[in-house]
Amino acid sequence: MHFVVCIKQVPDSAQIRVHPVTNTIMRQGVPTIINPYDLFSLEEALRLRDKVGGEVTVLTMGPPMASESLRKALTIGADRGVLLTDRFFAGSDTLATTYALAQALRKIGETFGKPDIVFCGKQTIDGDTAQVGPGIAKRLDMLQLTYVSAITELDQENRTITLERRSEGGTQVLKSTLPSMITMLEGSNTVRRGRIDDALRAARAEIVTWSAKDAGIEDLQLCGLRGSPTVVKKVFAPQARAEKAALVEIAATPAETAEAFIEAIFAKAPSLEADVTKLASGF
Repeated sequence: MHFVVCIKQVPDSAQIRVHPVTNTIMRQGVPTIINPYDLFSLEEALRLRDKVGGEVTVLTMGPPMASESLRKALTIGADRGVLLTDRFFAGSDTLATTYALAQALRKIGETFGKPDIVFCGKQTIDGDTAQVGPGIAKRLDMLQLTYVSAITELDQENRTITLERRSEGGTQVLKSTLPSMITMLEGSNTVRRGRIDDALRAARAEIVTWSAKDAGIEDLQLCGLRGSPTVVKKVFAPQARAEKAALVEIAATPAETAEAFIEAIFAKAPSLEADVTKLASGF
């Protein structure tokens, strides 16, 4: 079976800077990491490969330096890394990103075999949209299974997959056919450290590098800033509150602490005490 994991090299969230004119993230000089949520998807793909056989291909779109993340994925255990890089992709929003990645996935299917499952993390820490996985599924007409917390069964013969998905009401148990797009939740597994053999292989491995033309992307108007209808109108840092938080001392008993806490609230908002008293009198 062929498992493809879409990862993203993201700036360390503690050191993100935003361009004052274009309102896009400035990546130069900022340390980068693999998007943490994508690592759970990579581990899940590796577990399925170890269980049923096959290959794991890791795909990323970004500048040439994104090859570092692909080598990291190879170190963890992936079989192949594919880098989609071209200046036409600069400034892509999720719509343009899913277009380029979907084209690259079609090319991967033609070159290395059609993917049975495409994995993504639930979202990225720089964009936080959670739109790329579902967007790829829509473009490739794949069933999408989002916010997956566990994969319980993969039936190769019947080409079905059974899994658990987190929802607002609890956990859903779903059974779906392949091929499918799956986005994994954080904490769904423990990411392996990788073996020395894999680290040595990753150091020598040739990263498959495709330009827009190599990936079969013909309409460049759908890529990068040109293909991105999303407009960031304003970026700003929230103002620090001038008023500091009040400190309530812990009393001898929980009941006394609660009473002191309530008194502090009523002292801060006198009208609230009257509203609560009026409400309580109605019962």
